[in-house]
Amino acid sequence: MSAPGPIEKAEGRGLPLRGDDIDTDRIIPARYLRCVTFEGIGEHAFEDDRKALADAAAGDPRARRHAFDDARFGGAAILIVNRNFGCGSSREHAPQALMRRGIRGIVGESFAEIFFGNCVALGIPCFTMPADAAKALQDAVETDPSIEITLDVRARALVAEVSGRTLPSAKATIPDGAREAFLSGVWDATGLLLQRPEEIEAVRRSLPYARLFA
Repeated sequence: MSAPGPIEKAEGRGLPLRGDDIDTDRIIPARYLRCVTFEGIGEHAFEDDRKALADAAAGDPRARRHAFDDARFGGAAILIVNRNFGCGSSREHAPQALMRRGIRGIVGESFAEIFFGNCVALGIPCFTMPADAAKALQDAVETDPSIEITLDVRARALVAEVSGRTLPSAKATIPDGAREAFLSGVWDATGLLLQRPEEIEAVRRSLPYARLFA
């Protein structure tokens, strides 16, 4: 198994998802926690929210669609959120669903602590920025979905560009621990562990209770 590499940037077009306190049950409904693998879970991200809006919009082409169903943001890789995103349960399925939906980085006002940690473990940088700046970026992307966003881990900065022009933006940031993990390539603890199977086996053999079942 190859070593996890450093992550210096997350890049792509933006996907604005408005709302404070969006919890993990909305990101991925609890019925999908029974899945044995994470394959295909991305298609169920925000499934209930999306269905509710689609049902309400039935027959009205002008009605608002969920951002994940808005064709303007198809293929977007940078999720733009508001306050306390990812609150609720600690389910890893939430960032897994976002990652498998194509999200490579998230920027917003704040994140729930466990959700943030789960994102780091999956290689998804989460940047924070002031509330007014996050809303301004959402406005800008809704106006022009072609805007390209770069979350620069090393520089602790967000860069937004359209038609070769850099847009003014508040400086985003990422905590020291997460930044160091991404830059050094140690964000994938499981991957690092599995690179040393001989050490895992040695520890297993040293455990008295493991010898009982050998």
